[in-house]
Amino acid sequence: MKFGKEFTSQMVPEWQEAYMNYNHLKTHLKEIQRVKLRHKPPPPPPTGLKRKLTLYRAFSGLTQRIASPRSPSTSSDIENQAIVVQWSDGGDQYETMFLRAAEEGGEHELVYFRRLDEEFNKVVKFYKLKVEEVMKEANMLNKQMDALIAFRIKVEGPRSERWPESEGSVEIRRAATEVIEEEESSSHGHSDESGDDKFSNENRSINQNAKQHKPKNSKAHPRTAPLEILNQVKMNNTLETPRSTIKGLLSVHNPKEIKFSRENLKKVEEQLKRAFIEFYQKLRLLKSYSFLNMLAFSKIMKKYDKITSRNASKAYLKMVDNFYLGSSDEVNKLMDRVEATFIKHFSNSNRSTGMNILRPKVKRERHRITFSLGFLVGCSMALLIALILAIHTRNIISKQGHEQYMVTLFPLYSLFGFITLHMLMYAGNIYYWRQYRINYSFMFGFKEGTELGYREVLLLSFGVALLALASVHANLDMEIDPKTQDYKAITELVPMGLLVFLIVILFCPFNIIYRSSRFFLLACAFHCLCAPLYKVTLPDFFLADQLTSQVQAFRSLEFYVCYYFWGDYKLRQNTCMDSGVYNTFYFIVATIPFVSRLLQCLRRFYEEKDGMQGLNGLKYFITIVALCMRTAYSLNKGLSWNILAWIASAIATVFSTYWDLVFDWGLLQKKSKNRWLRDKLLVPQKSVYFAAMVLNVLLRFVWLQTVLDYQVSFLHKQTLAAIVPVLEIIRRGIWNFFRMENEHLNNVGKYRAFKSAPLPFNYDEDDDKIE
Repeated sequence: MKFGKEFTSQMVPEWQEAYMNYNHLKTHLKEIQRVKLRHKPPPPPPTGLKRKLTLYRAFSGLTQRIASPRSPSTSSDIENQAIVVQWSDGGDQYETMFLRAAEEGGEHELVYFRRLDEEFNKVVKFYKLKVEEVMKEANMLNKQMDALIAFRIKVEGPRSERWPESEGSVEIRRAATEVIEEEESSSHGHSDESGDDKFSNENRSINQNAKQHKPKNSKAHPRTAPLEILNQVKMNNTLETPRSTIKGLLSVHNPKEIKFSRENLKKVEEQLKRAFIEFYQKLRLLKSYSFLNMLAFSKIMKKYDKITSRNASKAYLKMVDNFYLGSSDEVNKLMDRVEATFIKHFSNSNRSTGMNILRPKVKRERHRITFSLGFLVGCSMALLIALILAIHTRNIISKQGHEQYMVTLFPLYSLFGFITLHMLMYAGNIYYWRQYRINYSFMFGFKEGTELGYREVLLLSFGVALLALASVHANLDMEIDPKTQDYKAITELVPMGLLVFLIVILFCPFNIIYRSSRFFLLACAFHCLCAPLYKVTLPDFFLADQLTSQVQAFRSLEFYVCYYFWGDYKLRQNTCMDSGVYNTFYFIVATIPFVSRLLQCLRRFYEEKDGMQGLNGLKYFITIVALCMRTAYSLNKGLSWNILAWIASAIATVFSTYWDLVFDWGLLQKKSKNRWLRDKLLVPQKSVYFAAMVLNVLLRFVWLQTVLDYQVSFLHKQTLAAIVPVLEIIRRGIWNFFRMENEHLNNVGKYRAFKSAPLPFNYDEDDDKIE
């Protein structure tokens, strides 16, 4: 792989604009090369004996003379230098003077060095800014650790002369009596290391404060953290619950002191542990940023020397090494301190365990996933073909039981079709998110190393499809086989058994079938159900948007309850639509995901005071009204309901379509450099965006089939009713890609590559700053 592609693949996606623009500088070098070749004719062909060089002669030195090294006076002669790197007039950045501008093509090299300086100064400025941020965060973590040590002392009891030496007591004693001991710099370093000096001074002040409380018998007992620090801190309520939300809404304050209990200590340690892991990942990415950019500058300058036959890279790279980007070691020092602190306090002084937790989890692609996926795809296709052949050869469609089957069992099995299709669309989204380097795992907040790839999602979706198709075959065989025709009740229980099996798998507490992802899905679904009692995050409202496209699936679940709990399955009949309770819940069940999304918008409007969230909530409210009007028309078939359904659906469709294109996708911008699109696009083919916009508009109008009562002769009514939600699921899958692309570009514009982990303690001076 060429360096340019490797360089791009290792970039932090959200920092891509802050890296050195390697490809842009390569275009300048190609221009310089074209000029050199145009003004310098190729050398004449050699005369004399033409003999192919052998490997032996090349290595023996018979055909290539080793150049003798230049003397120091010659190499340092200023007349032979091509560039001089010096400080600019402002004194805050470097600029390169090209001394060969008068030569042929020199103006192109002058432009190259000007662009090179711009890239270097951009990289250094960004790196300095990020180093300052991590230094401030390091000071904050330093205070948090100081409070944790004092908290441990209070929980484990006052220091006594005797410590129990039972199992694990040695670590408790160490954790309860240690102070944060940071290494002091052995040398003064560079003037740019002010952030590191601040961090060291902070540690010295803490150590001096700890020395004031040091007991006389210092040899018998280690130093302890000052307990007075607990008078300056408060516990943060980082775990939001519906109860805490209601209390906050009602302004019910509980000014109790900190409860020094083992339960609270465990929570504090877990929160600080997560904070240290996140902080260490920031340091790793910052170190990688520095290394990759230095390597890029080295590569580009060596290319320049090769093209121009100059020796300018030595002087420029010497400046890179001596400047802040190459000479500062704050990040390396800070990484060592974080490792030492984490290993001491959070991994029982076991270095291998601590480093395994700190280091990122690299997800391995397993061959068994690919093999299992191929096996399930083959089995699913075979069952699907067998099902089509069975229906055709046995002429099931023309039998009397066909109508009864479509009214009763088809809605039951269509639920699994909707789930499978949605998972297939999500797998496609993951594939293209990865293709265009959209950091979906960061935006969703997946635990590192546990996010599902598109192969895993395809494996699950085809697993569901295989079970559903096998159930359909079993149901048809039970109905056709003379030996099982009398057992209609058992026959009808097949889809219910499949649904119960999938629910059991979903809630299974054992570490099988991607437990982390299942629990993450359940947590997000619970937050959607309890909206607006939880703070709205991207995974929550993204899942709520997915559920709005599964209205028919929710109604299928309602039909399961009616069909099996009311006893209709025993006679294979559908009397649900004759019940007023069922029809009432037919409205309610369909509006649940839209109501959840509306409440999420209201919660964000209340917290963020953002008028756009209010308008978004209005969009979902209009959609709820339109859905209720169409449902009322489908049940009553009146002219007035038809007119109301037309008006409400048209308004909701226009509103939602405009919101999709302008706000969710960020398109339809007149002043953009890409006409009617965004300024930044991840997909190079602009036609893809226009095709997606047209498809979104067309699929938004699939509700027309409901109000027009359009029927197709060769399709059953239930089949046509299932096609409408299928088209909506496809529209949602297309929407997902562009929605996450727009979210990713917003993160890139703000260089937002990390999520801040909540801290357990809040200092009084922090409150003063906020006020």
